[in-house]
Amino acid sequence: MPHAVPLDAPDPPALLGQVALAAQRFVTTVAVLEDDGLRAPSALEGWTRGHVVAHVARSADAYVGLLRTARDGVAPGPRLSAAESARAVEADAGRGRDGLVAQVRSSLDRFVGEARALPVEAWQRTVCALAGWRHPAWFTLHRCRRELETHHVDLRLAYGTHNWPTEYVSWALEETVASLRAQDFPVASVHASDLGRTWRIGSGGPSVAAPGHALLGWLAGRLPAPSTEYDATGTGHPRAAAALPLPRPPAWPQPPHPGWGRCD
Repeated sequence: MPHAVPLDAPDPPALLGQVALAAQRFVTTVAVLEDDGLRAPSALEGWTRGHVVAHVARSADAYVGLLRTARDGVAPGPRLSAAESARAVEADAGRGRDGLVAQVRSSLDRFVGEARALPVEAWQRTVCALAGWRHPAWFTLHRCRRELETHHVDLRLAYGTHNWPTEYVSWALEETVASLRAQDFPVASVHASDLGRTWRIGSGGPSVAAPGHALLGWLAGRLPAPSTEYDATGTGHPRAAAALPLPRPPAWPQPPHPGWGRCD
């Protein structure tokens, strides 16, 4: 049964508003595609755009289940395993355009509706991600937004990392850097040139500068490594680093950090 955690949640209604906008942008992009557009390759190896859309819909359904668990204290029913989810996405990806668009719209609308109806006290209750880590119900909003923003880019259409909202980039960099720091990622720091912010990661390695969205795109495995090094100990000015040996970021997404423990 979920239980309360002694942590301050963000403002769920405000965050939900941003999730709803991200969902609207995603559905608007998908809705103009025809069947052949959905069958075209996405940015993810082995997946068409239809796979990406189906995955987003199935993820939203899973998040609905987490919100209902937080609300009621018990899971609404058996959850699909990772293998079962993969098979479901594969089947859904082959649906026609109208069916697939309707599916993702319905799943996202259902998530937003469940979140709007969630009692205030339920946001602090912990739920269990399929990957085995725990988090408060309010973190589900962050997960859904991250899913939408990242997979919107994966559609390989007009929406790129440069379209990510600044507030989202700031949050996602903060979250990602905290996780990388805990894993001793061999980069000293990253500097978001457009945000005027620098995050320390490790005690050694290069310091990297780029616009925040480009840094996040690299750390999320969606863009090549930046080609600019940041002189964090000297003038603070960027300098060209075409041959900069940057490490490969770990698989995305990372568990939340600091975390709330593993599921029992």
